Amino acid sequence: MTRYVYYTAMTLDGFLADEHDSLDWLMRQPQDEDGPYGYDAFIGGIGALVMGATTYRWIIDHHVAQGEPWAYTQPSYVFSHHDLPAPQVGVTRLTGAPSEHRATVEEAAGDKAVWMVGGGALAADFARAGMLDEVVVSIAPVTLGSGRPLLTGRFDLELLDSGTSGAFLCARYRVSGPLTEDRAQP
Repeated sequence: MTRYVYYTAMTLDGFLADEHDSLDWLMRQPQDEDGPYGYDAFIGGIGALVMGATTYRWIIDHHVAQGEPWAYTQPSYVFSHHDLPAPQVGVTRLTGAPSEHRATVEEAAGDKAVWMVGGGALAADFARAGMLDEVVVSIAPVTLGSGRPLLTGRFDLELLDSGTSGAFLCARYRVSGPLTEDRAQP
């Protein structure tokens, strides 16, 4: 069965990016790329990527437009209701709910996992569809006060593992499902 993993970084106050979609806070943090939460170890187990249009545009604006090649060899799917700027080789735009495209994404991933690259609203859509198994988050020692949240929904998570990577506190959670309210009265 294909696993869906949301591997990301956030600020201590729970934001992926500031209100202008800047990741400047992230780029200045020291990391241990070779450690247990490092990117190199993670990406080797990924067969396909999914992301939202804002994440895709950020990659295009900050990497591809600067002359860097598209960084991923895995099939990449961008969920968007709008046309994409400069579609890259291996990138496919999808519209509709994640569940409508499950077979396509899982076939592309083969026997590896699907990386939910971002953002928080799309990750929440995947979680609501039962298509988000784990959240692996690196928490930076910085706060923004506002911005793009880690998830735009209410979910129960179970801590599976934790550690550090450079300046980051890292945690791996299982997504249990929508937040269940305690109905017991005090």
